[in-house]
Amino acid sequence: MRKVIIPAAGSYDQLQIHQTEAPQPASGQVLIDVKYSGVNYADVLIRLGVYESAKAYVGWPITPGFEVSGVISKLGEGVTEFNPGDEVFGFTLFNGYSEKVCLPVDQVVPVPTGYSLAQAAGLPAAYMTAYYAMFQIFHLPENALLLVHSAAGGVGTALVSIAKARGHRAVGIVGNPEKKSHVMESGAVKVYSKQDSDFSWDRLLRDYQEGFDAVFDANGYPTFKVSYKALKPTGKLVTYGSHSLLSKEGGKLNYLKAAWGLLTTPRFNPLDLITDNKSVIGFNLSFLFDFELLKKDCLEGLLSLVEQGRIAPPRVTEFAIEDVAGAHQFIESGKSKGKIVLRF
Repeated sequence: MRKVIIPAAGSYDQLQIHQTEAPQPASGQVLIDVKYSGVNYADVLIRLGVYESAKAYVGWPITPGFEVSGVISKLGEGVTEFNPGDEVFGFTLFNGYSEKVCLPVDQVVPVPTGYSLAQAAGLPAAYMTAYYAMFQIFHLPENALLLVHSAAGGVGTALVSIAKARGHRAVGIVGNPEKKSHVMESGAVKVYSKQDSDFSWDRLLRDYQEGFDAVFDANGYPTFKVSYKALKPTGKLVTYGSHSLLSKEGGKLNYLKAAWGLLTTPRFNPLDLITDNKSVIGFNLSFLFDFELLKKDCLEGLLSLVEQGRIAPPRVTEFAIEDVAGAHQFIESGKSKGKIVLRF
């Protein structure tokens, strides 16, 4: 079977396709013939060697990938929930860029009605991240006002879609104005492009003087301060990354710019948080992989919205597995909308 293996940190040439033996399902597992693997920005961080859980759990070499869809080809001992031939999607801690994957049954779900296999492969990572960020770490008031940075990306699209599904109002921020229509179609009430001639952070703060109940920001040092300022009392700044730290040239890190980003990243004083009645929350789901909340409440809550038709299938852009480097270049370019998947 084919499998993407990264032997060491580096640029796109480190994304190497190898032929390896197919795994066999253990007790309580199923073997999936993978048709699509989801691509996430975390996979880029793995390739660059800066994704902490990859270093902690795997090291080099490593196969990235957190989500797959395909057809069950073999059942492990004791499995009664599925049958060979079932179309499913699933989430995994790495190893998703593989033509065959073994997963425990509690990490596998039938493909929802109305979803293609490509769309199903784009569900687990981004949408579970969004659901956890919005509903599992704090309580939102009804009809909450939310600000979503990078609102056209995988997690951004998921945040906007889930916010609408749960009756909240999402305001999106994008870089390229061509992405505004995509974010509006996902359910935003307003979208700003940082390239618009009349855009400024001061304008955003004036337009929403009442403040936001929550701001979702994975940019890092360029926007953390304004995101915190935009919160109302009791508001939450939620961060699940710091992508702006990772200035890249030719697919490799620019360490000088990264060091500058670290030095200029805002520090939040706990005493100020008390006075302001605001919170700063961070998380990385890959360090919570065995946390029962992910496999139960989070997944079940997301699937409930999907089954009710309250979340539309994600927009996907497909790349053949042979062009895995092109997929990484595309997600790094800032031009992508929705999800990217690799096609086997």
